[in-house]
Amino acid sequence: MARILFFGGLRDIAGATLDMQLDASAATVSDLRQWLEAHDPVLAEAVRRRGVRIAVDQVFASEHTPISNASEIAFMPPFSGG
Repeated sequence: MARILFFGGLRDIAGATLDMQLDASAATVSDLRQWLEAHDPVLAEAVRRRGVRIAVDQVFASEHTPISNASEIAFMPPFSGG
């Protein structure tokens, strides 16, 4: 089971965290995006529209990054600070 974290405006849509048992087919970040589309289209649209980066176990991930053994997946929209 992976803990999925949401930051910024995504937190307002999804809540701060979810503990999800992903389908066996969700093996990569790309698969996770497809899984999210099927299970929460509103959140999936927000992730697409906002240019969200995904980190797997605290390392930024590509679409091909494996997630099958991940303990934490974070969705992070662009941010700036000062």
